[in-house]
Amino acid sequence: MKVLVLYEYPPPPGGLATQGDLLYRGLKEIGVDAYPVNPESAQEKEWYYRWLKPDVVVGVGYWGHTPDLVLHPQRYGVRAVPWLVADGYVANYEEILDALPLILTTSQWVKEVYIRDGLNGKNIEILPVGVDTDAFIPRDKDDLKVSCVREALGVTPDEIMILTVGGDAASKGAQEVMQALAIIDAKAPPWKYVCKVWPQPRTIQQNLLDFQLATSLGIEKKVIYTTNIVSRSFMPYLMNACDIYAAPSRLEGFGMPQVEAGASGKPVLGINAMALKETLVHGKTAFLAGVATEVVLRETIVGEESGWETGHRVVFKNPHTVDYRASVHDIANYLMDLMENAKLRQKMGEAGRKRVVENYDYRVVAKEFVKITSERLGIS
Repeated sequence: MKVLVLYEYPPPPGGLATQGDLLYRGLKEIGVDAYPVNPESAQEKEWYYRWLKPDVVVGVGYWGHTPDLVLHPQRYGVRAVPWLVADGYVANYEEILDALPLILTTSQWVKEVYIRDGLNGKNIEILPVGVDTDAFIPRDKDDLKVSCVREALGVTPDEIMILTVGGDAASKGAQEVMQALAIIDAKAPPWKYVCKVWPQPRTIQQNLLDFQLATSLGIEKKVIYTTNIVSRSFMPYLMNACDIYAAPSRLEGFGMPQVEAGASGKPVLGINAMALKETLVHGKTAFLAGVATEVVLRETIVGEESGWETGHRVVFKNPHTVDYRASVHDIANYLMDLMENAKLRQKMGEAGRKRVVENYDYRVVAKEFVKITSERLGIS
């Protein structure tokens, strides 16, 4: 089998790029003739089409990337298989996607979003995101590289470190976590809450709003926002520096950081909704807070990024839930359980590690990709 993998290459540390790079690495390691290329590099893609003549071109993205992931390969007679996440709804390209022999989605929840928004779903198969379980492993907090992370963040050895990682923190549920921490602050063990976010204009604005919330809650001295460019080499040590990984996300099509935390032997706090119901096991590998509210839209405005003219109005046949908010009181209760019980944290972490290795190791995902494409497309 010859496979061309389209993702942001060379890969930055972002989620979609990591998703694609781990599939490429996994395919290479199991003996597949695979090559990576940036989906926006039309000339380089065409070069591969001509000399490699790939059996399949798999592209990582969401429905709005259809022109690069699907239409461009099709123009050269190459079979395209998009591997899609969701951004809350599907506003275009339904007919093009429905006509494909195979679409991959990162979770059952993402598949349901595509079906809700007009696709028939008969060509959709689930392929979870892979995780590098050789890099994300449990490490002792006395490990020099781990202890140096905590020291640099200003977290003392006796403090419980709670961590959230994302492009911004609010979308990962950080505001709900802060409200929960304010509720339990007086009775909880010493703690620090670290939010690792990516430097970008929208994040700067969101950080200000988040820190205003922390100040109004009276916990600003215990909340640490770190906005730095970091590599994937650093992330396993940051993950191991924490005691609890907390991300009851408002929108989640898989939950890569939550799964990486599990691979690192950390207990996870999530939300009982979307893909986290699939990747995490409540009471065993994680605590899943209930849904307090859902953000529902009846219409939206889209533009060129969605394949429409600027200002195109989309009215939904049925109201769409596009965002979730976790129960603050559930988060508070689960945080207290974990903060007060080191044995529970260890037990959940061990169960999480076992689940990730068995189901989400990037080589396991690569083998599943080969199995699905072989069966659905008749590729040997």
